[in-house]
Amino acid sequence: MIETLADLIQHSADRSPDSMAICHKSESTSYADLYGATKAFAAGLASLGIKRNDRIAVLTGKQPEAVIAMFGAGLAGAVFVPINTLFKPAQVAYILNNCDVRVLVTTQAKLNELAPVTGQCSSLDKIIIIDNNDPPSPESGPEVLGWHPVCQSGKGASLPRVICSDIAAIMYTSGSTGLPKGVVLSHANMTIGAQSVAHYLENSPEDRILAVLPLSFDAGLSQLTTGFWAGSCIVLHDYLLARDIVRIVEQEQVTGITGVPPLWMQLADQKWPESSTDSVRYFANTGGKMPRETLAQLCRIFPKAKPYLMYGLTEAFRSTYLPPAEADRRPDSMGKAIPNAEVMVVAEDGSICGPGQVGELVHRGPLVSLGYWNDPERTAVRFRPAPGQLPGLTNPEIAVWSGDRVKMDAEGFLYFVGRLDDMIKTSGYRVSPAEIEEVVYDSGLVSEVVALGIPHEQLGQVIVLVAKPKIDRAAPTEALMAHIRTQVPNYMIPEAIHWQDTLPRNANGKLDRKAITAALDDDSREQTT
Repeated sequence: MIETLADLIQHSADRSPDSMAICHKSESTSYADLYGATKAFAAGLASLGIKRNDRIAVLTGKQPEAVIAMFGAGLAGAVFVPINTLFKPAQVAYILNNCDVRVLVTTQAKLNELAPVTGQCSSLDKIIIIDNNDPPSPESGPEVLGWHPVCQSGKGASLPRVICSDIAAIMYTSGSTGLPKGVVLSHANMTIGAQSVAHYLENSPEDRILAVLPLSFDAGLSQLTTGFWAGSCIVLHDYLLARDIVRIVEQEQVTGITGVPPLWMQLADQKWPESSTDSVRYFANTGGKMPRETLAQLCRIFPKAKPYLMYGLTEAFRSTYLPPAEADRRPDSMGKAIPNAEVMVVAEDGSICGPGQVGELVHRGPLVSLGYWNDPERTAVRFRPAPGQLPGLTNPEIAVWSGDRVKMDAEGFLYFVGRLDDMIKTSGYRVSPAEIEEVVYDSGLVSEVVALGIPHEQLGQVIVLVAKPKIDRAAPTEALMAHIRTQVPNYMIPEAIHWQDTLPRNANGKLDRKAITAALDDDSREQTT
């Protein structure tokens, strides 16, 4: 019976121990060896005094040690926290402090980058370096340990019993009102989600699934869980250029690829020899709408492959998909609910919307996460009782209210309309305007600023700043951009800065985002006429 994340690996190891679980560069790891390594790391954590529900952060690229650390943390009863490798030191420190991480698993290079902030993380006790088995001992701060010594130190250590309702992971996603929020996921959320996605993708032991999305992204982590559920082989790959993916697909005879729209647009422009496309059984999109022309190009590139258009939110770890047979008829649709989920369109008054009516997407079922870590206010906004429950139910079922405005057609297919809040969706990431604005204010170069998402054919949206410079200063574009680049990942860097002497305000005295956006749209139209 599969209850926990580690059970996914053990189940496949029991069925077919010699089958390949992961491939990375020139190395392959069987399911039996992967489960053995996962148990060894879990025992190593136990020997370090790690207890049930302690947080273990993982800050590495896509490599076997990252997989072992995450699944091993779960086996040890701990909670893993995957961190995007694009995050700057201040963002990493925020996450480490926000959920009181006790152990950080990372590389020597990353640790060197984090040197200025690790001393600020009061709960951080140990740092495990995966590519240095004899790291130098620091004079102060967390103890630094090598990967292999930790994995070899736990022989005979006992592990706690873990059940499906235990916390498995905290995944950080941008909040609409500021710094990232941690979505708390149970083992059940992730294993049931794995079963659901593997079911409609028809994953099997014959699949070789390419993992190119970050493992800190719910869709990226889903490549591992769905693949392990089915006994597939996961090809771990950190790419630099789109053509690197073409090469790895051919070299590894990949059967399944999941990407976000900006990546698919790049891949659609590559030269794909027939030898690199023959093996591909399906390709899937998430993180934003796939442009119709890109979808058509990909169908020509992969003539034997089924296209899956998907929608997911971290708070529910996958939500809807469009069956391949509908891709030609409804290329703009998000599809219908995945197995083990119900998705509703709910009006402001709480009633269920009829066909064509716009409302909020509400997702109910066992994939709904446990809320936001240490954030009761935002949890209360996003996680609320599901509509239509029996009035006598003492403890109502909680659903996730997505904040996405959608509509449903007469046949039950969903279509994305927009966001209820000001979140910007770019390159497959959700970006908080408030987080960017805070970075800009910290520069000391502006007196007022608003970050906006402007529609973009390839990226979904691009980030644009509308700002008022400090008194007695010229518009400091170069200095401000230089400051921003040191503080945020590339996908959060603004496309442009528009300087204004005054920014409009609403009746409450707040900066009026709608008026600022409208004025920006008017300027753009004037420039193109």
